[in-house]
Amino acid sequence: MPKTFHAADAHAGDREVVIVNKNGVEHEAHVLERQGDDLYVHYVNADKRLDEWVSERDVRPNTDTHEDGVVSNGNGTSRKRKRGSTEGEGEGNSRRTGSPGRLDTQPPLKVEDLGPAAITEEEYDIQHHKQITAKRNFDKVIFGRWQIKTWYFSPYPLTETETDGDTGTPSAQAPHSASKIPGVSRSSIRSHGRTSDLFAGGLGRSHGTGQNSTLWVCDRCFKYMAEGQSWELHVKKCTRRSPPGRKVYQRGAHIIWEVDGAKEKLYCQNLSLFGKLFIDIKTLFFDCDNFLFYILTDADSQRDHVLGFFSKEKVSYDDYNLACIVVLPPYQKKGYGMLLIEFSYELSRRAGKVGTPERPLSDLGLRSYLTYWISTLVRFFRRLLSVLPPDTAQMVTTGATADVSDVFVQSPSRETEDGSSFSRSRRRKSTKGWDGEEIPAAALATRTAQMNDMSDPMWTSLRALETTAHPDGSATTHVVVRCTLADIARATNLRVEDAAFALNECGLLVRRRKERTRLGTVKEEVEAEAGLADEEESVVVVTREMVEAVAKERDVKRMCMDLAHVLL
Repeated sequence: MPKTFHAADAHAGDREVVIVNKNGVEHEAHVLERQGDDLYVHYVNADKRLDEWVSERDVRPNTDTHEDGVVSNGNGTSRKRKRGSTEGEGEGNSRRTGSPGRLDTQPPLKVEDLGPAAITEEEYDIQHHKQITAKRNFDKVIFGRWQIKTWYFSPYPLTETETDGDTGTPSAQAPHSASKIPGVSRSSIRSHGRTSDLFAGGLGRSHGTGQNSTLWVCDRCFKYMAEGQSWELHVKKCTRRSPPGRKVYQRGAHIIWEVDGAKEKLYCQNLSLFGKLFIDIKTLFFDCDNFLFYILTDADSQRDHVLGFFSKEKVSYDDYNLACIVVLPPYQKKGYGMLLIEFSYELSRRAGKVGTPERPLSDLGLRSYLTYWISTLVRFFRRLLSVLPPDTAQMVTTGATADVSDVFVQSPSRETEDGSSFSRSRRRKSTKGWDGEEIPAAALATRTAQMNDMSDPMWTSLRALETTAHPDGSATTHVVVRCTLADIARATNLRVEDAAFALNECGLLVRRRKERTRLGTVKEEVEAEAGLADEEESVVVVTREMVEAVAKERDVKRMCMDLAHVLL
């Protein structure tokens, strides 16, 4: 008979609600832990990465909440209502039964009287996982020359002294032990097989607790240590100069390395554990055999410094091109995350697939991907809805009338798809950062052909140039494209649902108009008699002016990745 699991008490996780004064602004928060005069709080309706230790002098009780809830009577007074009761119940909770004129005075069953509800083993694991990871186990991590404040819990393995006994229960032998985890009766390695790897350092280690809990990690091989002295000795002896993989992208000092999780198990496990300090919803820790890791580094004269990475499954039946992505906090908001996202989509394009990131997405992940999707669509619409290349202000022809569409395709200036003119003025190049080598003409032509796939139906059959003559002999040419959402998604190598979400978020699906369309394939006279000859349908209209407005509002920039420097 399968083992039965019971849910924890629904109110066992209730925590004290307080008001925290932070920089002159008051925030409602839950108290997760107390240590002396310091409190570890979680802000209501905020991500766990914002949890922090605050001083008790900056905290006051929240007088607006009550244990049993408050119900207003409408006359300025209020009364308390017990959990499990319903609004509008009379004394004795009387209710009418099936017999007329008879009242059943038996009180109804309360939720507490039903006992703990039976749940599946998977739900039991998830419940314990949430309780264990509610508070991060390290407050900061020493990584090379950086001291970084961690965001989330990371399941760094137990040390030998922590494998026995209740590591979550304070004892005389472990003076630095953390308090017992709420809702978890026994937090030892034997408590539950599936969650044993989650009881990690920080619950009872001697490196300190609270605001003093520190992890030391080598920024070359990602080996982790609980003591600063051991870390200093290791750093002096570590000889790794770059990630243990092959180069798949190099532009100047920026290099992306491909590392196989099956060949470099220890390196990838340590990398995953370190990345988990800044990822909340991913659970890739030790089983790295089926994953490839793409690590972005910035080189100096001595070695390569890791800036961030993303992982992807070797074989994904859902065609996911990315499992998790991390850019280290010191290097965020510099375009490195966008470079990694663009490279993941380039991998899907070269594999002949339409990729998408693995769900669910975090709030920062959704923001980054929305930026990528909108930027990709804006750059595509700019190319599609341009009569002349973006940096061509005038075209002069001699003799026969020229076909402007041919000029558009053959223009060598397609790298400026962001709408700005390409500056050919000389400037001093930097040996670091985004500056790369000079792009040969052949490589530039190859990149242009790849970026503008003129064999796509969007360019061959759906795109048309409509020229209107004026009385003075001049003419005006407009680009008109009649296509579907699936056509746009195919041309941009995006999933239909991702393209639709991005178009809706940036407001390009707002403008609509009615157009007459033909129905059926029967003869016109039969259609006319049946009244089906013409019918109106709603069509979404996207103009170049709307595209430029979105580009300005969203601050759309040119691509971070340069296809000429991809080494695949």
